[in-house]
Amino acid sequence: MFIKKTNNELEIDWALTLIPLAIIIALFLLLMVFPESSANTIEFLRNIFVGQFGSFYMIFGLGVFLITLWLAFSKFGAVKLGNIEKPRFSTFAWGSMIFTSTMAADILYWSLIEWSYYFGASPFGMKNMSLAQKQDFSSSYSLFHWGPIPWSFYILPAVAYGYMFFVKKRKRQTLSEACRSTIGSKADGFLGKTIDIFSIVGLLAGTATTFSLATPLLSLIIARVFGIEQSISLSIGILLFIAIVYTTAVTIGIKGISKLANLCVLLFAALVCMFIFLGPTKYIIESSVTGLGKMVQDFFGMATWMDPLRISGENGSGFPQDWTIFYWAYWIAWFVATPFFIGKISEGRTIKQTILGGLTCGLLGTYTSFMVFGNFGLFQQVTGKIDAAAMVANGTNPSEVIVTIINQIPFSNFAMILLALAMIAFYASTFDAITLVVSEYSVKNLQNVEEPPKMLRVFWALIFIILPIALIFNESTLYMLQTFSIVAAFPLALIMGLIIYSFLKDISLDFKSLEKETQNIQNTPLILKEVVATESEKNID
Repeated sequence: MFIKKTNNELEIDWALTLIPLAIIIALFLLLMVFPESSANTIEFLRNIFVGQFGSFYMIFGLGVFLITLWLAFSKFGAVKLGNIEKPRFSTFAWGSMIFTSTMAADILYWSLIEWSYYFGASPFGMKNMSLAQKQDFSSSYSLFHWGPIPWSFYILPAVAYGYMFFVKKRKRQTLSEACRSTIGSKADGFLGKTIDIFSIVGLLAGTATTFSLATPLLSLIIARVFGIEQSISLSIGILLFIAIVYTTAVTIGIKGISKLANLCVLLFAALVCMFIFLGPTKYIIESSVTGLGKMVQDFFGMATWMDPLRISGENGSGFPQDWTIFYWAYWIAWFVATPFFIGKISEGRTIKQTILGGLTCGLLGTYTSFMVFGNFGLFQQVTGKIDAAAMVANGTNPSEVIVTIINQIPFSNFAMILLALAMIAFYASTFDAITLVVSEYSVKNLQNVEEPPKMLRVFWALIFIILPIALIFNESTLYMLQTFSIVAAFPLALIMGLIIYSFLKDISLDFKSLEKETQNIQNTPLILKEVVATESEKNID
């Protein structure tokens, strides 16, 4: 059971608490006071990170996915994360928390509208596609962007963190600590602090994109249902309300997070059932099967297509730069906190169980959302009831497009209320989890089963809404928000690579050491008990 620290012996790491705060406040002021200059700077950075380093994101994503699969089925898959008899959480509670700790309300937001951006695009340089081709690519590319590769960005680091918590018994719960076997004592110095500060700022930037995309939709839904005027003030009021909800949950601790996650899943299930049974059921099922099959068929092509013709200006669309690279960067920005949380709740499971179970739970959630809500909207498009693809292409506010789609379902007002409740629950369930994790970053001597002080959790809960407010006031476009995530993710990808390398180095050396003492480890789950003096740590400096 997770316990709460009640004494006053916890030591706050003020550098990791105050420096990210100062940087975020500076970004807030720049976006508010100099909106045009900020937009120009972001455009300049996009040209560098997408135009020059775009291939890096693609290669990195495929590499992480392949390492994740290899690890699950390797001899290391039998290693158990923690010396307890059975997993700390039931499969349902564990799976619910994995799904709801991910991307918040963006899952619902993008499920409803992402397909419309792809419907008029030209993936793989295909021009003048037939209606059937547009339908299939719209469905399959959404599944790809929310599929195994991005989920690997969470699950593989989660295993590394779980190994650090429950096997290595490390006291610091930061990214720099996860790199210790590679950077040695520098984890306690300037390099370690730099890694952790970059990580926290990158996370805050990435999560700001989440709030800034989905909050206007919540604002529009509430305005339409209750007949009030939509405004920036309403959006900020919604942000503050959500902050109150997830702050309350995070002060309760892991039990509060678990209960909120279960509630979130129930609301999500109710919304799914409504769209399936009141919508075009047969079309949703058949287009889901078709889209999944096409995604599997074209998986490696999607994972490596860079659209090089765009460089010559001939027949290039820039599709992977606008979408695939954006999504990989978007997920990478969240790896700072979400995998930490997944690693924490995976105590008692083997590495193989954590990888395969985590991928399964995550994909079940995201695929259900995109198959049901995405294909509901796609049906309205292909039958000519609405032309959502043209609306987004002509600059219609995405929230307006989503509301237009929802209006096609019977009892649309009830559906919008249910959607709003589910989005708020997703927001709260995600941000209480990452608030708990970032709060743990700020404590120097926190044990694995302890939780940080409540006031520290409240502090970070409030910090998470500063940047989104600036982006909403700035009226940031999707293009600008995409760039924000891509830029923030680049240094984080390098840090993730260092963490994965450090983890594989640790477990390889620990495994070799234990193999000398145990002859039949292949037949039973392997429990590595408090490996604190391995060869890697003896020679760390």
